[in-house]
Amino acid sequence: YNTLINGFCKRDKVEDGMKLFREMSQRGLIGSAVTYTTLMQGFFQAADCESAQEVFNQMVSSGVPPSIMTYSILLDGLCKNGKLERALVIFQDMQKSGMELNIFTYTIIIEGMCKAGKVED
Repeated sequence: YNTLINGFCKRDKVEDGMKLFREMSQRGLIGSAVTYTTLMQGFFQAADCESAQEVFNQMVSSGVPPSIMTYSILLDGLCKNGKLERALVIFQDMQKSGMELNIFTYTIIIEGMCKAGKVED
């Protein structure tokens, strides 16, 4: 399923990827962090931040722990789609939870702040 969902998302057919994900769920299969992250990335590529965040929330509520890669894609997608404030709230939550952040995570936030003209913050 992951390979097919990834293929749909790369071809800008994220809705078809979601249909496949729903079918997978109806068959009792649980998506992995890779599945959810792929869908999030597809929605961000389509500039659909709300759906991407819904996928993230569904992932968390389903008990699938987000990886640092998942968070990086979430932060990057939000920043690139002009949602810096939302990204900063998530970033702060990550810090408070004690999650080990990496150079990629910091780079995403710094680039997002520069793009938004908030370098001084």
